[in-house]
Amino acid sequence: MGEVIGQILGTAVGVAISPVPVIAVILMLFSRKAASNSVSFAVGWVLGLSVVGAIVLALGIADDNSGEPSATSGWIKVVVGVLFIVLGVRQWRSRPRQGEEAPTPAWMASIDDFTAVRAFGIAVLLSAANPKNLGLTIAAASTIGAGGLSTGNEYVALVVFVAIASIAVVTPVVINAVAGERARPVLDEMKQWLIDYNATIMTVVLVVLGAKVLGDGITILS
Repeated sequence: MGEVIGQILGTAVGVAISPVPVIAVILMLFSRKAASNSVSFAVGWVLGLSVVGAIVLALGIADDNSGEPSATSGWIKVVVGVLFIVLGVRQWRSRPRQGEEAPTPAWMASIDDFTAVRAFGIAVLLSAANPKNLGLTIAAASTIGAGGLSTGNEYVALVVFVAIASIAVVTPVVINAVAGERARPVLDEMKQWLIDYNATIMTVVLVVLGAKVLGDGITILS
């Protein structure tokens, strides 16, 4: 199992490096319903990743019963890798030019009015429907499914993946719970930095991980 977990570490970190959900959870921590909404958001994020991964494992599309990754697993990684590289190029081309203010999603303007249910739903969408996170979770689950592990160990590996992929979203919630008002300057500075460099961060993550996943897929198919 250790080898499989080692193989999915990169994809888990790739999911964790997601500026928009981190910005969203920090904004929720500054809202009127900080505690309930931020916790609900974190739970929705974890659940979204877990459901996608569990579905891929349950379908068993990555294992050809010979202990080797299946051709289906290889093609999944090729498609995901190409998609990431394309998205990375698009992200770079749409980045704010020098002197322009980095835009934030329109829905963030209404975060102060969010209910816990809406926070939960937004988190599920950002984790399970966002192309980057969806693709990386599918790629990671495919790697787990192709690792020749028992069913129990497959789900243990998935839990490890989700835990690492959720660090960036859960950490601000924990910091706020422990430090309270003292954490606000740090969280605010973190939020602004992520807004300013979102495009650059996402470009690097998408292109680097896209190349890695594409290479893994080509290796399986060769």
